[in-house]
Amino acid sequence: MGRAIMASQIPPIVLPEAPKVGMVSLGCPKALVDSERILTRLRADGYAMSADYAGADVVLVNTCGFLDSAKEESLAAIGEAIAENGRVIVTGCMGNEAEAIRAKFPQVLAVTGAHQYEAVVEAVHEAAPPSMGPYIDLIPQAEPGDVKLTPRHYGYLKISEGCNHACAFCIIPSLRGKLASRRVDAVLREAEKLVAAGTKELLVISQDTSAYGVDVRHEERMWKGRPVRTHMTDLARELGQLRTPEGDTPWVRLHYVYPYPHVDAVIPLMAEGLVTPYLDIPFQHASPSVLRAMKRPANEAKVLDRIKSWREICPDLTIRSSFVVGFPGETEADFEYLLEWLEEAQLDRVGGFRFEPVAGAAANDLSNPVPEDVKEERYARLMEKTEAISAAKLAAKVGRTIRVIVDEVGEPDEDGDVGATARSQADAPEIDGAVYLRNVPADLQPGDFATVLVEDADAHDLYGVIAGDPQ
Repeated sequence: MGRAIMASQIPPIVLPEAPKVGMVSLGCPKALVDSERILTRLRADGYAMSADYAGADVVLVNTCGFLDSAKEESLAAIGEAIAENGRVIVTGCMGNEAEAIRAKFPQVLAVTGAHQYEAVVEAVHEAAPPSMGPYIDLIPQAEPGDVKLTPRHYGYLKISEGCNHACAFCIIPSLRGKLASRRVDAVLREAEKLVAAGTKELLVISQDTSAYGVDVRHEERMWKGRPVRTHMTDLARELGQLRTPEGDTPWVRLHYVYPYPHVDAVIPLMAEGLVTPYLDIPFQHASPSVLRAMKRPANEAKVLDRIKSWREICPDLTIRSSFVVGFPGETEADFEYLLEWLEEAQLDRVGGFRFEPVAGAAANDLSNPVPEDVKEERYARLMEKTEAISAAKLAAKVGRTIRVIVDEVGEPDEDGDVGATARSQADAPEIDGAVYLRNVPADLQPGDFATVLVEDADAHDLYGVIAGDPQ
């Protein structure tokens, strides 16, 4: 008969300490999603995350290489990581320039390119081997999307990678390749999981959201017992069917939408409340001659007619865009054309950029560069025009009640009043304005939806007070 062993006699199981990884993520939301996927893979391999340089066994720097100024920022981040930690792996868009990175920082442990997840994970394994104790295999493997670098209530949903366009000022295709769409059922499964976990706003991103599925001929996949095409319209419609655990329809915000004809079919979904009435369209310019030089479609007159029809169908539609001034060959007449176009288009949110040469872009070979002082003068005029339009549009919302999502709740002031920062459906996180709230209820939390009475406005933001109970 065996001898009984008391629990106190069993030696405690000591799991090996997990190596820690730090992450510096630069650039666009698409790069942020790459960072989330890398960290998810590493966590599944038994790594822990470090919030600072000091606690990390290795630091990943996810770089941006779109413009020379972005490259300078990336190099500065690499330098800081080396100075603070010393063990650095570089990935992301600037990873394509490995020789330049190693020339400046020969001590980097590895350099990989954009969305090369396997190579990054392998480099981390080599630099800081994972803890392979006897019980590690009992740890559940994480799934894509488990690690989020955004607040719990909103998240980015990347639907494709790469781009088929050949814009003269852009090197994205050389950095990230041709269009490669994700399976629509995989995208919807990820979205459903995010919403179930508390995400109340899905930000759909890619290099060209309108082109989703072109590379796979808009193939059908089964979802919830029915076929769904790999197509922006079908995807938007299915995302609009999702519900949060509280029963709310999550906001679905479409970014990087080129104005292809089928975009018209999304507007009724916005009018029905299934998709957030917000379109992020990278127009870049309006002058036909500049658009041709940029190698972009030059149908600005038709676009104005379509914008008008979109607003007739969905009056609350917000349109955001970005424009480049000082592109090679841009004349004063071209720039005046852009200002007149903006006056007619009345876009709600506009970002402006001064043209900046980037190594490898076709625009670098164009003649008639615009002098820097002229770029600055045109940029100032562009901002003046668009701020005036924005101020008038926001002023028209004073006195109205709008729906907002709360991003942050502050601490009580000396009178005990609590303020909060929120966003309306017209405001994407990080790039648009905000709705600043006064004297909010004590139980208000980030991620709450609320109805707000707008009391004031400036050129970019709204100010108000909650008019209904938060949900």
